[in-house]
Amino acid sequence: MKGDRVEIVIDAGGTPRTYEVVATKAGRRVDVATRRGLVEVSEVTRSGTPVRTARFMASRILALVEHPASDRSELDDEE
Repeated sequence: MKGDRVEIVIDAGGTPRTYEVVATKAGRRVDVATRRGLVEVSEVTRSGTPVRTARFMASRILALVEHPASDRSELDDEE
């Protein structure tokens, strides 16, 4: 969903660096996968085709925070 985003904080040899992968258009989402010591964060279309992919070594990741898109229908139910 548009608004999905993942923040990744990496140890870059003394100073941490922060990267963000964001679902930029409606219907896209951000997926996180861990494979063989790598963490892969991808922006994916509805059909499952990756648009952008970022890969990080798992041993260098200090923090990985997923921010899901807020769902308007849930907000309307609370009122």
